[in-house]
Amino acid sequence: MKRLLFVCSENRLRSPTAEAVFSEYDGIEAIGAGTNSDAETPVSGDLIEWADVILVMEKMHRNKVSKKYKDLLKTKRLIVLDIPDNYDRMDPELIRILKTKVSRLVNL
Repeated sequence: MKRLLFVCSENRLRSPTAEAVFSEYDGIEAIGAGTNSDAETPVSGDLIEWADVILVMEKMHRNKVSKKYKDLLKTKRLIVLDIPDNYDRMDPELIRILKTKVSRLVNL
């Protein structure tokens, strides 16, 4: 079982979409989280420890996660997807971009 943690700012649009899409894949567990304190599911040390791969939507998310969880990230893959906050939840274009980028970057 491969565990993917998707991180955006508020865990309302991009990361919940990724969680829904990749939870459908066999052998994948996916959780979405956000870097903001008011996120639906805030990023936590427990989630970082749980994940095999951490996929952040933008460089600013990588910077926040790296700064706060530096010690926990030593054995983790942290990937920036470069997906801007331009999409609604479950937007077909967002789903297409996620599937393309994640399958290229993570051996699914």
